[in-house]
Amino acid sequence: MKELIDLYTVDREHTGMTAVRGEKLPEDTYRMVVHVCIFNSKGEMLIQKRADDIVRWPGYWDVSVGGGASAGDDSRSAAKREALEELGLHIDFSDRRPVITVNFHDGFDDFYTVEMDCPIDGLELQKEEVADARWASKEEIEAMIDDGSFIPYQKDLIRYLLFAREGRGTWNL
Repeated sequence: MKELIDLYTVDREHTGMTAVRGEKLPEDTYRMVVHVCIFNSKGEMLIQKRADDIVRWPGYWDVSVGGGASAGDDSRSAAKREALEELGLHIDFSDRRPVITVNFHDGFDDFYTVEMDCPIDGLELQKEEVADARWASKEEIEAMIDDGSFIPYQKDLIRYLLFAREGRGTWNL
């Protein structure tokens, strides 16, 4: 069965329309994506290696959790669902809001940060999407971006996410 996604206007208002995930979107419509970045008390980020047979970025390392919102999801419910599906983690997002939203050519990408010490061996990886998981420092993630084993995010985005975790301060440009 094909999965449906909600479509939004450029102002992020729900259009009332849906589309099939992965198919070309109608002109002037947008989709919602979420990412969850989990940090431990040492300031390391939980990263996941994407499965080799996944459509986008197969075999690359990525932030803790990521995925598209399904039809009927809002940003928080999508983040909660993705964390549970991909890592088996129950995280309450009801009082959280994204630390940053990145606009891309056909959508909006909300990034959430969570601080929790969870053992790697306690994770329930969704084998269809996640091949492995581990903790990594900022320097390790930046080196992985450089060597091409991590999704090629801008390093400043990773630095901001590390800084912004759990509202730890003000970003000075």
